[in-house]
Amino acid sequence: MDKSAFEERKLINGQMHVSLRHDSAHKHVTGSADYIDDIPEPSDLLHGALGLSDRAHAEIVSMDLSEVQTYPGVVWVFTGKDIPGINDVSSNGSHDEPLLAETLVQFHGQPIFAVIAQTREIARRAARKAKIEYRDLPHWSDIDGAIENGSPLVITPMTLKRGEPETEMANAPRRLTGRMRIGGQEHFYLESHIAMAIPGEDDEVAVWSSTQHPSEIQHIVGQVLHIPSNAVTVNVRRMGGGFGGKETQGNQFAALAAIAAKKLKRAIKFRPDRDEDMSATGKRHDFRVDYELGFDEEGRIHAVDATYSARCGFSSDLSGPVTDRALFHADSSYFYPHVHLTSQPLKTHTVSNTAFRGFGGPQGMLGAERFIEEIAYVVGKDPLDIRKLNFYGQTGSGRTTTPYHQEVEDNIIARVVEELEDSADYRARRNAIVAFNRDSRYIRKGIALTPVKFGISFTMTAFNQAGALVHIYQDGSIHLNHGGTEMGQGLYTKVAQVLADSFQVDIDRVKITATTTGKVPNTSATAASSGSDLNGMAAFDAARQLKERLVAFAAEKWGVPASEVIFLPNRVRVGDIEVPFPDFIKQAYFARVQLSAAGFYKTPKIHWDRKAGRGTPFYYFAYGAACTEVSIDTLTGEYLIDRTDILHDVGRSLNPAIDIGQVEGAFVQGMGWLTTEELWWDDKGRLRTHAPSTYKIPLASDRPKIFNVRLAEWSENTEATIGRSKAVGEPPFMLAISVLEALSMAVASVANYRVCPRLDAPATPERVLMAVERMKRV
Repeated sequence: MDKSAFEERKLINGQMHVSLRHDSAHKHVTGSADYIDDIPEPSDLLHGALGLSDRAHAEIVSMDLSEVQTYPGVVWVFTGKDIPGINDVSSNGSHDEPLLAETLVQFHGQPIFAVIAQTREIARRAARKAKIEYRDLPHWSDIDGAIENGSPLVITPMTLKRGEPETEMANAPRRLTGRMRIGGQEHFYLESHIAMAIPGEDDEVAVWSSTQHPSEIQHIVGQVLHIPSNAVTVNVRRMGGGFGGKETQGNQFAALAAIAAKKLKRAIKFRPDRDEDMSATGKRHDFRVDYELGFDEEGRIHAVDATYSARCGFSSDLSGPVTDRALFHADSSYFYPHVHLTSQPLKTHTVSNTAFRGFGGPQGMLGAERFIEEIAYVVGKDPLDIRKLNFYGQTGSGRTTTPYHQEVEDNIIARVVEELEDSADYRARRNAIVAFNRDSRYIRKGIALTPVKFGISFTMTAFNQAGALVHIYQDGSIHLNHGGTEMGQGLYTKVAQVLADSFQVDIDRVKITATTTGKVPNTSATAASSGSDLNGMAAFDAARQLKERLVAFAAEKWGVPASEVIFLPNRVRVGDIEVPFPDFIKQAYFARVQLSAAGFYKTPKIHWDRKAGRGTPFYYFAYGAACTEVSIDTLTGEYLIDRTDILHDVGRSLNPAIDIGQVEGAFVQGMGWLTTEELWWDDKGRLRTHAPSTYKIPLASDRPKIFNVRLAEWSENTEATIGRSKAVGEPPFMLAISVLEALSMAVASVANYRVCPRLDAPATPERVLMAVERMKRV
């Protein structure tokens, strides 16, 4: 947005629902945004490094750290035995994730000891001098290996059931069974994990952490140090990306830094190398979906029975809620009359997998789109027609109940899909592609239009709460603090817009301050796409309290009814007079009006009974659709993304510019998950794709050559969210499923669309080529 547009915006006021730049955009571009590694270092700062295991599963027989301890520049080396509190950093209270392994290692790259030294390089070099003797134990690193070896589950699985799936499956006119493999994904945030701890007096410690969950860092640091949470202050100004990878995985680095800081009474920083970060921290869960479908000759689904097996790693971490959400989204946008879904969260000897944008939802939704694709090829129809045939219906249609017994009351998917189908000219383009493929020898094209329906809320009901602290100073400037964290997604900007709009002042008057546990306590992670919903409403509540006090003050001072006190752009009208906002606040101060308020919000209407598999886990749904066209080379398996058209529902957008950026970024990240990003462990359980040289995220050149993104401007949330907006962080990630479906159509053309190619993810060029060769044999 150019300067003149910004000046015009200042005059408009009404700061919500307008495109304002990200508050730190200019700092990101110029490199002046401060991240933890940019904070001026204390003069006595020491650096930490991890000592990692080189076995996937083994008992530690002996450990000689003498050469590590005597390495020049090393100040302290510590193990699990030196932890003053509990040697555990599990996020769910399961006590299955030691900070430092003591007698048993359960994945290659598991931290065993930590080195504190004068410099980061010294610490890293010294860590490699350890002499550790192991007794190897059997290990398995993938889903198939876990199942074959009778691996235990890391948490009790969940089952969703509605109707009579066994009976209706047997009675269905057509049936099929299949299996789909869905790969994991590395977060690959720009800023790796990092933590700096500075000791205070008594038992106090201050921690700067790149985390999405400051309150959990506070809890974990208190636990390992055996001190109360009120002695731990955690600060987060911004992260260089998170995507879920910093919801729980920052625990270990903050805890190690805090332990060393209190022991040595010096500031400590931990910043792992990219290879170490990728080896020692969790990723998106791999899934294997085994399914049976019952349907009729038209392609209408009668029954679904599916098991969702996941590679969870050595501990539970967030695998329970991740695999739960996979089941919550196993319906995608479709009504299953009779359904039985089961999760299988398997233990493997790999790093414990964790949250990642979509949180299991993408895996569940991708499986559902495979179901549709399978049926389409059996009945010989366009997959889009099968999608539309099976969409959830409107209220009263009898087709609105999810597998978890929540009613879909806000369904707009049919309208979104139909609008995109028309604007993207889907039918004509598909016909042209079929004609092109008939005449092309080596290059084949594909096109697909896929929907998104994504539930918004934490499925753990207690997490759906937030707080905010707002101060108005005598000069009329406003101080904002809340529990949400900024990882580049524009949360701080949106919540500041809420405050600016509430008081009708320019957003420049609102000071956005770093998230800290010392101001707003007991916060939830910035996750589940709920950051703006929760923190925006908490800030709105604080503004409401302040405005009520200010209105009461003005009504009394000027002797007018409260209804005649109106906040206007940068001023307040009281009866027949108008007072500039700063002067109004100054007068309120001298009248001893409290100009500080703590706001609070909890999401209404939601509840969930996991054991029964029933409830209303989501406050509302966000919708979207994407149409993607691709070209593949049948000789090499290489492909190009020719064009993508997106129509996405964000309700009444708080900031259209930021929301469109989120949609674009989510799509490209999802495209990477489904195409180029492949995690690979060797037969010794070592992650071999642990650096940019072997792990390939999308480049700018990989984006669709034509990329059209629109928001559904007619949409408005039917629930009372902040400004009637909808969440935008995770839902657009799944728009990228259209890429995999388009690749699948291109491959299917080799066999004249007679069979479903069953193209697994990620669809690397090698996998596409193998699928093409299979189609040649059909």
